[in-house]
Amino acid sequence: MSKSRDFLGPYRLARLIRVGSTAEVWEAIEENSQERFALKVLKESLKANREEINLLKHEYTVAKDLASPRIIKVVEYREDSRPMLVLELFSELNMKQALRTGPESLAFMLDKIVEQSAEGLYYMHTKNWIHLDVKPDNFLVSREGVVKLIDFTISEKKKTGLGRMFHRVKLAKGTRSYMAPEQIRRKVCDERTDIYSFGCVLYELATGKVPYTGDTPNDLLNKHLSASVPSPIVHNDNVTREFADLVKSMMAKRPDDRPPSMWEFLKVFRGVEIFKKRPRAPEVSVFDNNSSIRAPDDMIRKGGPIDDQE
Repeated sequence: MSKSRDFLGPYRLARLIRVGSTAEVWEAIEENSQERFALKVLKESLKANREEINLLKHEYTVAKDLASPRIIKVVEYREDSRPMLVLELFSELNMKQALRTGPESLAFMLDKIVEQSAEGLYYMHTKNWIHLDVKPDNFLVSREGVVKLIDFTISEKKKTGLGRMFHRVKLAKGTRSYMAPEQIRRKVCDERTDIYSFGCVLYELATGKVPYTGDTPNDLLNKHLSASVPSPIVHNDNVTREFADLVKSMMAKRPDDRPPSMWEFLKVFRGVEIFKKRPRAPEVSVFDNNSSIRAPDDMIRKGGPIDDQE
């Protein structure tokens, strides 16, 4: 790399973390402060693409309102030689990556992980933003169980009044395995939409399996719309009845039948045990096995219509 390409604005590129379909994520060092950051940079071939630039700007618009230790900090949006976001560097796995070795990788500290994840979503909701892509990929988790919510590409302001009355959406957006019925139907979404998706996440964290699978993408979506809500106990008999019932309430088909807010969920969750017998930490940590991974896949995933991931 030539000297001129070693820098993007005041940031010296130290290491390429990951390459995605539309962007690269770099570890970089700010020249004056010598602080380390993550840069989400549009690919050279897309640096003039208005749609991609607008998605990046939208993510910054959402994130600049969010100042919480439970949410990844987005420092600034820049257009130097290429459009980019500057983010705090949080060098750990996302939940989806951690679960690849099984739910045991996180089970021993799952209570802490769930609580911090919910706190991040609750804070986002207090700022009137709905995430709309809540899934394990979009929570970074550290060796100590510290969690940060990421990826606000398809997040939307909560609609009220006339905004609810005149709501129109041409394409459903989200990830099929975690989408709420009203999201699939392109109806108005609110906090309870994220609560449904978070219920799907909790199901997966406790069992290692997504709540629904389908032979086709439409089959999977139809199960979210009409299939009975499964119990995590089916796949993990160590899950308590109280936690299973809480997850099932979060995944109710009708938003009115779910907890009305993430705060109400937290109040119930803090009085519930997840497991009958508390799991022990595995002898080999998933964080040791993945020490080279420094950033999440979804830091660079393009938000848009329904994600192909099942």
